[in-house]
Amino acid sequence: AVARAEEALARAREEAEELAGRLAAAEEQPGEEEPDTSVRDRLAADGANARQTEMEARLQLRTHEERVKGLAGRADSLDRAARAEREARARAERRRARLRHEREVASAVASGARQLLAHVEVSLARAGEEREAARGAKAERERELAAERDRGRQLKEELDKLTDSVHRGEVMGAEKRLRIEQLETRSLEELGVEPAVLVREYGPDQPVPPSPPAEGEELPEDPGHPRNRPVPFVRAEQEKRLQAAERAYRQLGKVNPLALEEFAALEERHRFLSEQLEDLKKTRADLLQVVREVDERVEQVFTEAYRDTAREFEGVFSRLFPGGEGRLVLTDPENMLTTGVDVEARPPGKKVKRLSLLSGGERSLTAVALLVSIFKARPSPFYVMDEVEAALDDTNLQRLIGIMRELQESSQLIVITHQKRTMEVADALYGVSMQGDGVSKVISQRLR
Repeated sequence: AVARAEEALARAREEAEELAGRLAAAEEQPGEEEPDTSVRDRLAADGANARQTEMEARLQLRTHEERVKGLAGRADSLDRAARAEREARARAERRRARLRHEREVASAVASGARQLLAHVEVSLARAGEEREAARGAKAERERELAAERDRGRQLKEELDKLTDSVHRGEVMGAEKRLRIEQLETRSLEELGVEPAVLVREYGPDQPVPPSPPAEGEELPEDPGHPRNRPVPFVRAEQEKRLQAAERAYRQLGKVNPLALEEFAALEERHRFLSEQLEDLKKTRADLLQVVREVDERVEQVFTEAYRDTAREFEGVFSRLFPGGEGRLVLTDPENMLTTGVDVEARPPGKKVKRLSLLSGGERSLTAVALLVSIFKARPSPFYVMDEVEAALDDTNLQRLIGIMRELQESSQLIVITHQKRTMEVADALYGVSMQGDGVSKVISQRLR
């Protein structure tokens, strides 16, 4: 198809070239007479037909080229598929060969396994017989072992008993020997008598001499009276006599040869402590006197300050709350050192007296009135106020400003505020300003 399309294209090109040559020859001929328009039209039509034929041939050529490309791509894909199929067949062949080899190996293994299984079954049967025999022997050995263990346990218990008995005997013997040594040592240290002599003269085979008379007791005058004669040794009675004598000895206590020196030292210390105690009593009395004087002075100063503040508070409150009443009341007038101070405030038109029932602005103005009353009662060189008029309206603020002007006559006021009307009555303003570069700067301005 491509070849045919190329042949058609070549013929169309030849016809177009022939027509172009004829057109050029016709144009070169001298025009003595008017050319025939029919010939020209026919030639133009033939040229158009040739161009149309060439265009169709080109389109057919392009179409056949696209088909050839498609066929070439399909041939390539079929070639790749064929190669893949051949490779798959080769892999399948190798797999079949491997499977045949594995099947042969498995057959050989199965044959060997069957032979091995037969041997294993015979071995299992023989092992079962041997196991039963071993179990019987084991049971017999376990019974023998249990009997031996019981016997060993009994022997161990008997050994433990004998060991404990021997140990107790040794301990008791050691205690007895230690007791005998202690008694011998005590006989030599306390009585100064050898143990042999003590046993010979004061042993249990010797009669016990009569005991000395107790306090308030009178001995009979007859030497043959049983009270004056020795009595046989009875251990229980003699132990009671020994315990009574030891108690009396302990109550008597030991003799202290340094008692006089200790008494003198204690007497000196007693005298020193007595002097210190007298000094402390005197110092305590002096301190109590100082405390009483301080309490009297504090009470006097507080009473005067309270009276002046209460008097000023009534006047200041009536100025800040025209038509209202306010006063200071003591909670315990009898004891000025521990009393508290209550503020009674009654703004005009209200019957309440407790600050908790007032509005925020009224409470703030009442607090300012109390501060101003303290300032007037006890003036100071300067005062610092921080946002005291923040909650006040214009009317109350104007009243507070009037009181501030009065305070300016005797004191300096430092007021921290944001109220413009408060700033208007100030002599100097100090503020913080931030420029465009973000750096704060303190600015001062004197108004008068």
